[in-house]
Amino acid sequence: MATQKTKQLWRVRRSKIHGTGVFAAEKIRKGTRVMEYIGERISHAEADRRYENKAADDNHTFLFTVNNRAVIDGGTWGNEARWVNHSCDPNCESLIEDNRVFIEAIRTIQAGEELSYDYMIERDPSDAPDIDTIFACRCGAANCRGTMLLPPKKKKKKSSKAKSKAKAKSKAKSKAVAQSKAAAVVKTSKAKTGSKKKAATVKKAVKKATKKASKKK
Repeated sequence: MATQKTKQLWRVRRSKIHGTGVFAAEKIRKGTRVMEYIGERISHAEADRRYENKAADDNHTFLFTVNNRAVIDGGTWGNEARWVNHSCDPNCESLIEDNRVFIEAIRTIQAGEELSYDYMIERDPSDAPDIDTIFACRCGAANCRGTMLLPPKKKKKKSSKAKSKAKAKSKAKSKAVAQSKAAAVVKTSKAKTGSKKKAATVKKAVKKATKKASKKK
């Protein structure tokens, strides 16, 4: 991690990406720890309580997940780090060290460039159908994915070997079931059988950071 102890490295002003943004006041070298994400530390339950009445199409919060127990609410006692916008092609990244969140440059940033990092907001099965629109990204990068959410997880494809094994197993199972059914027919000619019913079991935005070794929707 580089240290660049000079005058303030950044300035806050209007952003073309979204609302307010943070911009490099001078050249920032790769590896420089630019700032810490500061705010009130609260529980996940408290974060839910605070923002439970927000409109479903309003994604604006300053929440940052630290771990399974704590969330930083940059909207209370927060600093300028809360204004760093999301980008799909960022020049910074968020890191967690000792339960503190830092914004660090991942490449050299020229004076006047807007600072950004990937919010890495995770998807949830309970997300609304228009969740990508609610969390639309306007970073304008060539590789922009159109949303601040992470891409949906791809389902693993079974190899042809696994498929043939599964097919053979299925055939063997079908044969066994047929044999057991045939045996059951013989038994049920002498006794009544009971039927069993199977019960079917049916099984929020927070910015995420990368944990370095030592925005709850």
